[in-house]
Amino acid sequence: MPVLDVGRTRTGRLWTYVRDDRPYVGTGPPAAAYFYSPDRRGEHPEAHLASWAGLMQADAYAGYDRLYAAGRRPGPIVEAACWAHARLTKAPIAIEAVARVDALFAIERDINGLPPDERREVRHERSRPRVEALGAWLREQHARLSPNSQVAKAIAYSLNAWDALVRFLDDGRLCMTNNAAERALRCIAVGRNNWTFAGSDAGGRRAAAIYTLIETAKLNDTDPQAWLADVLARLQDHPARRIAELLPWNWKLLRQQQRAAA
Repeated sequence: MPVLDVGRTRTGRLWTYVRDDRPYVGTGPPAAAYFYSPDRRGEHPEAHLASWAGLMQADAYAGYDRLYAAGRRPGPIVEAACWAHARLTKAPIAIEAVARVDALFAIERDINGLPPDERREVRHERSRPRVEALGAWLREQHARLSPNSQVAKAIAYSLNAWDALVRFLDDGRLCMTNNAAERALRCIAVGRNNWTFAGSDAGGRRAAAIYTLIETAKLNDTDPQAWLADVLARLQDHPARRIAELLPWNWKLLRQQQRAAA
């Protein structure tokens, strides 16, 4: 995002972390958290995730590498790569690869919304043979190409991340892509055409906080304007120990219950 500086604008960064368990009928409500930083150094996601360990699906940005280190505390983050980022060029080899990957996405559409065990079972039966055949085919094609060609570099991107790419086969909670996070960034790409820039680094941090509220409300099918108007009006007198009642998913449920009782 552009950030106003003395006599110029510079590039700040917004990071988003998204939880969306709906593809596997999880019980956790969807949520998005945004963080601002003045640059793109890997120290920022390290700070954001300093107390967390578990699965993380992301692109292959090198700044995440220390998050995946075996000796990390409180534990390593397990990398799950994104198939949407494993793009190739428009060469004939790439067209064949895309067709093979599209077949995997077709299977994913069939199992969207099923519980994790069922998703994993279908993947083992239908997706794993296709993935293994694709891996063998990519290694064969890579061996035939000049290492400096664009197609070879694109294939190498996938092969280098292969273990992380195929992790979805054994974990029904995972999707093939991190498109949930990509969708959560769309509002920023659209919005900055209107608001032009953040006024300062502090403004970038405030924007991240507001985006966190609005996008989380949207993920829960809650009107952000109605939710914020009600919460801001009630917040001053609302007990701190009951703050969870005002979270979008609880607020929405309470409103539904009130309408049903009316």
